[in-house]
Amino acid sequence: MTRQEILDRTIKIVRDCVPELEGVELREDTVVNTDMGMDSMNFILVICKLEAEFDARIPNRLWSKLSTLGEVVDAIEKYRK
Repeated sequence: MTRQEILDRTIKIVRDCVPELEGVELREDTVVNTDMGMDSMNFILVICKLEAEFDARIPNRLWSKLSTLGEVVDAIEKYRK
């Protein structure tokens, strides 16, 4: 799976979990919590769905350090099984 495919699927999952983002452009440099206005419950839902979708186990301590969608994709690439 290419990086672009992972990014596209990540964006789809985010949009499915946070419908308020309809019409908002999401790119690799989009800041996860700030630009998206995601609350903590939505963020946890997104994390669970991403890990399930990509069969990845990203360490909990790392999630709080990921600030952009690009960094999320990096983590998915690194921790996929």
